[in-house]
Formats: sequence, C-alpha cells, structure tokens
Amino acid sequence: MSEQSAATAVSEEEAVRFTSELIRIDTTNTGDPSTVVGERMAAEWVAEQLSDVGFETTYVESGAKGRGNVVARLAGEDSGRGALLVHGHLDVVPADASEWSVHPFSGAVQDGYVWGRGAVDMKDMVGMTLATARRLKRDGVVPKRDLIFAFVADEEAGGEYGAQWLVENRPELFEGATEAISEVGGFSITVKDGVRAYVVETAEKGIAWLKLRARGRAGHGSMVHEDNAVTKLTQAVARLGTHRFPLVLTDSVREFLAAMTELTGMRFDEEDLDGTVAKLGGVARMVGATLRDTANPTMLSGGYKANVIPSVAEAVVDCRVLPGREEAFLRELDDILGPDIEREYITHLPAVETTFDGALVDHMADSITAEDPGARTIPYMLSGGTDAKSFQQLGIRCFGFAPLRLPADLDFSALFHGVDERVPVDALKFGTRVLDRFLRTC
Repeated sequence: MSEQSAATAVSEEEAVRFTSELIRIDTTNTGDPSTVVGERMAAEWVAEQLSDVGFETTYVESGAKGRGNVVARLAGEDSGRGALLVHGHLDVVPADASEWSVHPFSGAVQDGYVWGRGAVDMKDMVGMTLATARRLKRDGVVPKRDLIFAFVADEEAGGEYGAQWLVENRPELFEGATEAISEVGGFSITVKDGVRAYVVETAEKGIAWLKLRARGRAGHGSMVHEDNAVTKLTQAVARLGTHRFPLVLTDSVREFLAAMTELTGMRFDEEDLDGTVAKLGGVARMVGATLRDTANPTMLSGGYKANVIPSVAEAVVDCRVLPGREEAFLRELDDILGPDIEREYITHLPAVETTFDGALVDHMADSITAEDPGARTIPYMLSGGTDAKSFQQLGIRCFGFAPLRLPADLDFSALFHGVDERVPVDALKFGTRVLDRFLRTC
C-alpha cells in the first residue's frame, strides 16, 4: 500500500470511528437549556482531537453554562482570499430508545452502517470534517485559502446558544470568511439506472415558530358560554392546519426540476406539480415541502380543570416560509387566523438563498466526479433550517455540502430526526475522500 493510500485509509477509519464516538456522547437538545448535558463534553472531545495534531483551538461557551463551541483555523496560501467556513453542530434531537432497533446513543457499527441519533444530523459530517482536518494538519497541507472549522451548539433549537450567539458576540472568529459549507447537501439520489445526482443545498426556507393565543371569559364548564378561548383557538388552528398555501416556484426549485428533467426525461407539469414531484421517491418529501409555504400546528395548551372554562388558550405552529414570501405569508396567515387570535414569534430565522455558480460550486462538482465518474451535482432547496441562517448574517455565502454516496434503496430523508437513524460506513468513507480533495483545492 502506498503512503498516500495508507493515509487515506487512516482518515476514512477515523471518520467512521469519530462518528460512532460522537453519537455515544448524548447531546440531546430539548430546547430547554436546563436539560442539556452533553454539548460541553462533545465540544471538549472535538477540541482534543484537533489539538492532538497541532491545531490551536478556541473553546467558547455562550451565556448558558455548558453550551460549548469550538473553532479552529488552518492558514492557507493566500490570506487575501476569502476564507471557507466548514461548520457543524454537535447537538441532536431527542430519541425514544424503546422505538429503536439499537440504542440511539450506542454508536453501533453493524450491518454496514453507523447507527444512532445524529448519524445523519449531523455527527456524520462532524466526523468526516474532523478526520479530514486532522489529515491536512498531519500532512502539512497548506490549502489554497484559510479554512475555518467550527463545531457549535444548539442548532436544533435555532442556534441561540451556538451559531447565533457566536455571530453576535464573537464574529472575529470568522474574520475573512466569504463562503461556507455544512449539512443536508452533497448526498446522492439515484435518478435512473445507477445514475446519481448529488444535491447541493443553495437555499432553505425561513423558520417562524409562532405562539398563537386566544382570550375569552373564564367561567363554569356547566354553563352556556359564548366566549370560550379554547373554542376560538382550536377553530383557528384547524383552519390553519388544513390550509394549503399557494404554489410558488423559486429559482432554486426551478433549477432542481430542470436538472431532473434533463437527467430523467420526466416533465414537471405545473398544473399537477405535487403529483409529478411525488414520483421522485424518497426525496419527494423534501422537494414537495419547498413548493409552498407551510404552517403545521405542533402544540396545544389551555385550561387547568375539567369544569373550568379558561380565559386563555395557546398553540404553537411551525411555519416554514419560502425566500421572498414573508410579507405575503403573514398577510395570508392573519386572514386565516382572524382578529381574535394573537401571535408572537418564538423563533424567527430568515430564509437563505444563493446562486449555484462560481469556483466553489465547480470544485464541489470536480471533487464528487473524481470519486463517482458520471455523477452530476445539482442545486436544491431545503425545507428545514440550518446554522446557515446565522452565518449568512456575516455576509457569508452558504451551501449544504456534506458528501455521501448512498444506496439507491435507502430512504435517506426519512432518517432525519427519525427512528433507527443511521449512515452507511461506505458513504462516510466516500465523503471523507471527497472532502479531503475539496478542501485541498477550493
């Protein structure tokens, strides 16, 4: 085995091992800071892996104790060029072990997969990034531009104690950064006869988590009552939950559909776009959610006793808004809810959108095709949200590029926040080779 091949093998094995070890650190983020236990441990572990090969790291906790963040920089040939930020979050959503085939925090490596909460969201990318950063440092590589590696807390609750806090309080850590890559992009979808397209996230919907509130007159549950807060609220929530917002095709979605037409011959009829998109298989859920704004009720609360009509009832709604649609969305929302419903933001993060062009995009394509000849990189919009919403505030152009070559029959989108979350071992090794090539040349 050549020295280069041996170094590649070490890096690939590290990516698999790091992903497994990170999963074993329970970094569950419920949204309640008092329940967070593992983010500091994970951040300190990451800092140790970087320091071990000679990186100087900055460990920062936000205003809340234990919300650890780690940043390191690898100097490049041309400090005048804009730096590339490679960022990943260390927290994960909760998991109920009784529903899983393996324990969600076991990090089990079996049946060709690494299993556990965070395997695809996003300890896989963190593991690949760590392995690649360590190899670059060990090999004495001076990349074309500065590389900034950031591993942050609290993404799953909007980044208040992670990316958003860093942007507002420690922006100097990202000085010079003009572009960034992170999660939920760069993975493959098999479009036909073994032909793979790798979707790069160039846009994501805005997040508006809203609390809705209705007020009425308190009273006895046995009486006739015409000013019931619970009734007002539930009627408004039902209207919203069954409402279908208008079809709006953004530039990113149009580009994705055009590329899929070219690759598959499938025509996307705007008269029945939902039906046509449904034929795309597992990725259809992600694409379908980017055709229009959405507003899904997720929580209800009101009252404190069976025979007491409360004066206040509340609900929480998860709204995802297309780029450029916020004002129109809020007007439509208020028309649906009516004048008796108050609303306030719990979390309000902007939509993100950039163009699919430029040298960085070319390097993504070249790095993918070097490992998967004949593949194609295409843009798409993410229906969810990432820390790009925070980093774009620094003028950074953000992409989702966490490369994975996936089996054609794997329903990858269902694994995000899902039961039996797992990532193929071969995909991690592939992604590590792609990232290594990409970061050396971009």
